[in-house]
Amino acid sequence: MLEARSLDVAYGDAPALRDVSLSVGAGELVAVVGPNGAGKTTLVNAIARLLPIRSGSLRLEDEDVTTIAAKDLCRRGVAMIPEGRRLFAGMTVEENLEIGCYRRDARRFRLENLERVYGMFPVLRQRRRQAAGTLSGGQQQMVAIGRALMACPRLLLIDEPSLGLAPSIVEQVFTVIRDIHAGGASILLIEQNAAQALAIADRAYVLEGGRIVSEGPPAKLLQQKHIREAYLGEDTGGRDMAMSP
Repeated sequence: MLEARSLDVAYGDAPALRDVSLSVGAGELVAVVGPNGAGKTTLVNAIARLLPIRSGSLRLEDEDVTTIAAKDLCRRGVAMIPEGRRLFAGMTVEENLEIGCYRRDARRFRLENLERVYGMFPVLRQRRRQAAGTLSGGQQQMVAIGRALMACPRLLLIDEPSLGLAPSIVEQVFTVIRDIHAGGASILLIEQNAAQALAIADRAYVLEGGRIVSEGPPAKLLQQKHIREAYLGEDTGGRDMAMSP
């Protein structure tokens, strides 16, 4: 469904991503994990067409979308849950949700999708007339997820959904992401919490210093001493796990 090839992205003369390639298949949940400053948010913003791509290519279902505008990518069924949620604080919960269904195709399913979101997050139904800025961080993340789902996305880009949330809320958010994936959505998940991301991903990439340094199924990545030590906090005593046959 999505294929990025040899992406280079820079801020002025400072390179941020170098020769980054990845793919997301139809119905697949792919995670990108890495430390702060690795370029994860830069990557998802470039894919969402919020940042220019210096070189390389981006394809969506075999169509070249390297230079199209973000709004045109949305029209092709791509929705994003941004880092920090970015809600309209003075608007109500329901008004924020309805912003997600501005596309003509999505507007037809407005009521159906509202019920879906309220079914996932019953607290949002209770607070639908409340200003989004008065919600807790976890509830705001629920609104951000719901807003993206209102767009009926075929591909969902999720940037750091666990950022600033209590552990119990993080568990709930990742359960919802897993359920959305189980419903058939294709997902690219950008996440610093490697343990949570690898637990639900079909495949994953490790991004460090603006480059992909490892990739594969989570089980394969977890066999690497560096991954376990750097991202899971394990002390492997300098010993690698035996590779599976």
